[in-house]
Amino acid sequence: MNFTRWSARLPGTQRRAAARIDRGSVPAARGEYDQRPEPPSDATDVPDDRGVPTLDHFSVRELLGGLPALVALVHGPEHRIAYINEAYAAAFGPRAIGATAAAACPELAELGLLPLMDQVLRSGKPRTVKSRRIQGGGSYTITCLPAEAPAPAPAPAPAAESESESESESGSGSGRGVLVFAADVTDHAEAAERLRASERRHRETAVTLQRSLLPQELEQPDDLRIAAEYRPGGTDAAVGGDWYDVITLGAGRTALVIGDVMGRGVRAAAVMGQLRTAVRAYARLDLPPHEVLQLLDGLAAEIDPSQIATCVYAVHDPNEGRLVYASAGHLPILVRDEDGTVHRAEEPTGPPLGTGGWLHTSGTVPLQPGSTAVLYTDGLVERRGEDIDEGVAALERALAGATGTPQVVCDRLIRSLGVTAEHDDDVAVLVLQHPTRTGTDAELFHNAALELLGGVEAAPRARAFASGVLASWRFPGELRDLGVLAASELVANSLQHGTPPMRLRLRRTDRRLIIEVTDGDDHLPRRRRAETEDEAGRGISIVATIASSWGSRRTPGGGKAVWCEFALPD
Repeated sequence: MNFTRWSARLPGTQRRAAARIDRGSVPAARGEYDQRPEPPSDATDVPDDRGVPTLDHFSVRELLGGLPALVALVHGPEHRIAYINEAYAAAFGPRAIGATAAAACPELAELGLLPLMDQVLRSGKPRTVKSRRIQGGGSYTITCLPAEAPAPAPAPAPAAESESESESESGSGSGRGVLVFAADVTDHAEAAERLRASERRHRETAVTLQRSLLPQELEQPDDLRIAAEYRPGGTDAAVGGDWYDVITLGAGRTALVIGDVMGRGVRAAAVMGQLRTAVRAYARLDLPPHEVLQLLDGLAAEIDPSQIATCVYAVHDPNEGRLVYASAGHLPILVRDEDGTVHRAEEPTGPPLGTGGWLHTSGTVPLQPGSTAVLYTDGLVERRGEDIDEGVAALERALAGATGTPQVVCDRLIRSLGVTAEHDDDVAVLVLQHPTRTGTDAELFHNAALELLGGVEAAPRARAFASGVLASWRFPGELRDLGVLAASELVANSLQHGTPPMRLRLRRTDRRLIIEVTDGDDHLPRRRRAETEDEAGRGISIVATIASSWGSRRTPGGGKAVWCEFALPD
């Protein structure tokens, strides 16, 4: 024990005087302390004022032997066993003192501790491994501590031995070893495993629910080619509420929707399912995109006021060559032209669904033949520590060089944006293409239109026009007659209940014949039962009976469109 440590135990006045003596600030001639007190040889020799024994008064063997943890002490580079406590012997059986750990303690090798003990012996620093499991046994958290013991006194060397040999023997008796301390954490490990299993089941339930609420098979319109992909986040990320859908509206028009419910887990997936169902119901009304979002906004607040969602709802009309869309806080649609130029459909964008108090509006973006459009959720482009605009810009660059089928483009975008199985968010991507048709494929798609000015000659003109067009498209006689009858009834209904301007449009695809009549009146027709004595009111019923489907919608400029479809024979 040095002088400073000893002087710290003296009473206050003597301690200050001793400090001055130690610093040499008090001359010996002053006689205050002619001789410096001799400190005790070791701190343990000084009794505690309270009579509490120090650590050296206890038996280390008894302390280690009574621990419930497993303790083993090994010595030297071969890790020869110097000691094991009762808990260790009870867990793995007795071990021969002096045997090497590699030979006598297979459990240490199974736990992977032998290389770790070598590291501790070389570095002199402790190492810890957590929750190592032994087959058929428990789990342990193990700490390996460097242990240094005084070297034993060397035996007298024979006179014939050289000085170098004596030094070598002295060095080989070094007391360096490793103390292995293993705490049994089997209960904790099993509880953690049960928790992980419960989380896996919860996640699998949420993923199953999520996938069951998404379209099992995408509808494929006549004029578009569509592919979609949903990727749940990695095992450490809870399932979110991403969804997409494709809805055929009739008359060749198609609704496309993608959305993201904020939040995670089964609750977000359940809200997503309700919103997707509502979107399909509202789409059947054939409303403009902003009106669909307006209805969804109110519904989202009713489903769960604490949940908000983003959504894009777009409608493609092949006769117009564009997408009409509305966005509720969602990321912009990206459109790639045939020459590789990429456009963003950024405006207008309203607040997310469920916030209320906002009048959504619709915008348009061109979608000409040869174009590709991408709708996506934030999981594709959002990265921690980066601005989301950087992610959207990266998606634009990837889309500019992406060619091939919609599924190929979809997979390439996901791969280019670095989405892997361990991604921290779920991802939904919807890719649609308006293909350029040439050759025989183009012969299957035709359009013809006739402007009607009204008057008594409008109906005969419409019948003659329809008959000539359908004959030129080489339809079978029965289908041609049904088409002429449907066109005549729709035009007659428009002449009686509508206002100019009026137009008859005939369109054929590779799968159906579409007949549509537009006029300037916005009152939608309803199918009703006509009484025997009624002279009118049977036109829509006749159309509904002979056609595969029929419907009506209001047009953006005011007015309405009434249409019917006939499926073409295979």
